[in-house]
Amino acid sequence: MKNLLSTQEQLKSGKIKLPDLAQTYLDVIKSKNSDINAFVAYDEESVLKQAADIQKKIDSGSAGDLAGAVVGVKDVISEKGKKLTCSSRMLENFEAVYNATVIDKLHAEDALLIGRLNMDEFAMGSSTENSIHGATKNPHDTSKVSGGSSGGSAAAVAAGMCNVSLGSDTGGSIRQPASYCGVVGLKPTYSRVSRYGLVAFASSFDCIGPFSNSVEDAALMLQHIAGHDPMDNSSADVPVENYAEAIKSDSGKLRIGVPEEYFGDGLDDEIREMINDRLKGMERDGAELVPINLPHSKYGIATYYILATAEASSNLARYDGVRYGHRADFKEIEKELGKEREAIEKEIKVAVGADKEEALERLGKVDSPLARLYKKSRTEGFGSEVKRRIMLGTYVLSSGYYDAYYAKAQKVRRLIKQDFENAFDNVDVIVSPTAPTTAFDLGSNQDDPVQMYLNDIYTTTANLAGICGISVPAGTHSNGLPVGIQFLGNSFREADILRAGRRIEQLNG
Repeated sequence: MKNLLSTQEQLKSGKIKLPDLAQTYLDVIKSKNSDINAFVAYDEESVLKQAADIQKKIDSGSAGDLAGAVVGVKDVISEKGKKLTCSSRMLENFEAVYNATVIDKLHAEDALLIGRLNMDEFAMGSSTENSIHGATKNPHDTSKVSGGSSGGSAAAVAAGMCNVSLGSDTGGSIRQPASYCGVVGLKPTYSRVSRYGLVAFASSFDCIGPFSNSVEDAALMLQHIAGHDPMDNSSADVPVENYAEAIKSDSGKLRIGVPEEYFGDGLDDEIREMINDRLKGMERDGAELVPINLPHSKYGIATYYILATAEASSNLARYDGVRYGHRADFKEIEKELGKEREAIEKEIKVAVGADKEEALERLGKVDSPLARLYKKSRTEGFGSEVKRRIMLGTYVLSSGYYDAYYAKAQKVRRLIKQDFENAFDNVDVIVSPTAPTTAFDLGSNQDDPVQMYLNDIYTTTANLAGICGISVPAGTHSNGLPVGIQFLGNSFREADILRAGRRIEQLNG
């Protein structure tokens, strides 16, 4: 019983009971999680109690529309009373003090939240290897990555540990792991789903969205987590469609834009052939394939990593070891500084001339205890990838480089958005591969950050433009790993990409 909708039918008919279903998923977690490492926390007793309470509502006919949804939650989304680690040492002991809006919406519709899911630290990565909890492995081949940063969310659904999950997408972090793990991953339009309670990476890019085993399930989840939220200043006050009904309409009449830029060098030949085959199938059913150009997409990766890291350096400045988060040992810092000063003072006593002046200058530059606390807390608390992005973001925002990099990247972002606006004047959706390859080997890109970043080559432009996107399984590669096909839609046109994704499912049988 992988699909949410079929599960709901069986719950309503009484064929199954939610506590039994919850126990089944908990048993799968206990049997598989040691190998896959998708869940970082779950409370069996609490889950079964919630399931029993929801079952009473099902029996009385008063349950919400998401009763039967067993939901894993990425560990970057706040749940009151639960640890909110963001897979970082910086927050490894932090407990959330309020619910994210999406969590309240799930509870209001009687979804069952089963546990917290692994991720790249602060959502920075493309493989879910940058985590204090260890790497999440691909359920199809545990020697491969699950993708990132929402790799735990994708792997949990693919492995049958839950029937839906929530992730976050800043530059492809829902769609790329969905492709690698062979599940559906939906990135809504920016501002379609409230970001209140989502720990910020890059505030003008971040989106919360669902993973599922079917497009219908993704549509149902989106329908209930979307909507205006006064707690989020960026939240759009746009009516929410009935997505579950919208995807039932004819998808064969879609005009599908096929950008030549997304099918060129660097794309695995078998993936190209598979996607072209699916497009021919859609064309036979009445879809129109329209060649288009997105001329500025070649600047997408560079533009994204300038702007996203700039926002990250600003957002992560709050983690200083004073207000909350990891704090270095202050007594050890005082001892350390005392020894440094003592060593320099000894030099000063015996030094003469220029050597003495140099030693005095060094003594004056010794950190204050507070400055050293900030420095050491952040050094110990952040992992290497987060430090890399903070450094890069700080650099592009610094005096002398702001205009050369950050300001120019903002201008290119506008050109990329204009490319999509022009394209959507003539097409309903745009198709592309989700990723240039299938899931790669664990550890293979850890020492090559540029190669790691290039895994997001087809996904970052949607975040730059603020439009919606979905990855749907297109088939299985000859290496036995899943391949994803991506559909991009105009702002607040999620129904279009859901219909296109549903048609791919039908072609896949």
